[in-house]
Amino acid sequence: MSRTSQYVVMSLFAVVFLAPLVWMISASLRPEAKVLSVPPQFLPKDAQWDNYRQIFELIPVFLWNSVKLAGLNVVGVLAVASMAGYAFARLRFAGRDLAFMVLLATSIIPGIAYLIPQYIVFRQMGWVDTQYPLWVPKVLTPVFATFLMRQSFLTIPQELEDAGKIDGASTFGIYRRIMLPQTKPALAAIGVFTFLESWNDLFGPLIYINSENLQTLPVALAQFQGEYFTQISLLMCGATVSVVPVIAVFLFAQRYFIQGITMTGMKG
Repeated sequence: MSRTSQYVVMSLFAVVFLAPLVWMISASLRPEAKVLSVPPQFLPKDAQWDNYRQIFELIPVFLWNSVKLAGLNVVGVLAVASMAGYAFARLRFAGRDLAFMVLLATSIIPGIAYLIPQYIVFRQMGWVDTQYPLWVPKVLTPVFATFLMRQSFLTIPQELEDAGKIDGASTFGIYRRIMLPQTKPALAAIGVFTFLESWNDLFGPLIYINSENLQTLPVALAQFQGEYFTQISLLMCGATVSVVPVIAVFLFAQRYFIQGITMTGMKG
């Protein structure tokens, strides 16, 4: 296939994938009565910017909760997974490989299998109707992130670590000053994945949170959908607002994102 043909095919795929996004933005700017007009209009004739004013009056608390939880998850997972990955990759201790295999084995257990026991434990701890269940378990058990960090640390030459030891650096100093900066691609990939998982989480807030002032943006968007009536224009406004941070995070991290995914499988 020639290069021109490749660009044509990729452009067609780009149009297919971008069409729903364009329609979402267009629907967010239309009056409710014209959202589902046939044929569909991708360029609204009379843009209703008041829709966004209404949505920003409704979602500030939900938006802040989502941003806060995403930040806690990203920072916590990066810290815990990077230290655990470094320990499994570079430190020698009894049972290291067995412990890593057991850690990986836990990932095959579906979350729904331990949902009820986990809820009971959190209720006994007084965590129900708080935001702790939405970030503490994820921060303390980052199995996939630990695996990615371990693989990334394994690709770093041993000579760098040896040079740090010769200079008198401590184990933590070697990890923080020498090894961690070499894993930026893996950190970026984990950061993006963790942000998306937290930002799009609807199930967790519905299960653990009852107070409206603690709910997140996905729950707020779900409230625009009723059994008999759905406010499509406001729903599309909220969806557009929720997509902007996702795109911003990916654009910010894309320099390292693909590299992080490819490099973590280079050495076992």
